[in-house]
Amino acid sequence: MPFGNTHNAYKLNFSSEEEFPDLSLHNNHMAKALTPDIYKKLRDKCTPSGFTLDDVIQTGVDNPGHPFIMTVGCVAGDEESYDVFKDLLDKVIEDRHNGYKPTDKHKTDLNWNNLKGGDDLDPNYVLSSRVRTGRSIKGYTLPPHCSRGERRAIEKLSIKGKELLEVLVTPTNSTGRWALSSLAAEFKGKYYPLKDMTDAEQQQLIDDHFLFDKPVSPLLLAAGMARDWPDGRGIWHNDNKTFLVWVNEEDHLRVISMQKGGNMKEVFKRFCEGLQKIEEIFKAAGHPFSWSEHLGYILTCPSNLGTGLRGGVHVKLPNLSKHAKFEEILKRLRLQKRGTGEYI
Repeated sequence: MPFGNTHNAYKLNFSSEEEFPDLSLHNNHMAKALTPDIYKKLRDKCTPSGFTLDDVIQTGVDNPGHPFIMTVGCVAGDEESYDVFKDLLDKVIEDRHNGYKPTDKHKTDLNWNNLKGGDDLDPNYVLSSRVRTGRSIKGYTLPPHCSRGERRAIEKLSIKGKELLEVLVTPTNSTGRWALSSLAAEFKGKYYPLKDMTDAEQQQLIDDHFLFDKPVSPLLLAAGMARDWPDGRGIWHNDNKTFLVWVNEEDHLRVISMQKGGNMKEVFKRFCEGLQKIEEIFKAAGHPFSWSEHLGYILTCPSNLGTGLRGGVHVKLPNLSKHAKFEEILKRLRLQKRGTGEYI
């Protein structure tokens, strides 16, 4: 869709060479993939919602990357970004995902019975186990690009009257009205909108290590993730505090299963079952998760395409962490220290 964006059309008063970003000091996948020819080919295009090539690459232009860890350097503003800007994003995906080609097809297996092992991680070292993923709601643009109204609509659709996952949406009659029936007790919980939570609720979520705050990462800020903060954002968790959903953070939804100890199999089982229940809710409401045969589940950052799944454990290494060479070891292994709370 050329010239579909007035601001983007104005940039065409300047040549492609004049507009091409200086990437000479950059270490990210976008900078590695973007050539002057690709930029020239794509710079006059935009998605139906108005997301442009410069919007895609801005976070990678503003943030050269880490000298030891290559960042991605680009984001999608909507599901269509991966098609309109495929000449760039296919190269980024192939490089970031170890040779995953444009002709490859993704397979997602959310049958927890197929997980081998994971139920006996050493509790002397493993403090907690966690699995998370993201999901995008079809029909809405993604967090780098969505409007205030869209963000609020996503929140409203997610929480269904401020009780996310309290209910399963099922059709009742030909009028199209929806009835609500309770989910299993394990997933009963409460939603906390960021802008309305009390001081006590905020402190409790901080103590539980559940609260996500306004982004401070320059990668997220440059991508437009912090606009209108905290409007339309919130956190839901079940009563047992083992299943958590973030609404309108880096993706429309971030779904997290976690618990203390090293039984990753239990964590993954809850993750799979809860995620499938959430998907049923959105499908019934006419807004399934964004998915394609090639990309799998479609998310904001190309690094999270596919399952979007990331699993990890919070480990206690009291002697190694005090060693003088600890930082050097992390650097050589390309690892990062993360939070010190009960949950990673």
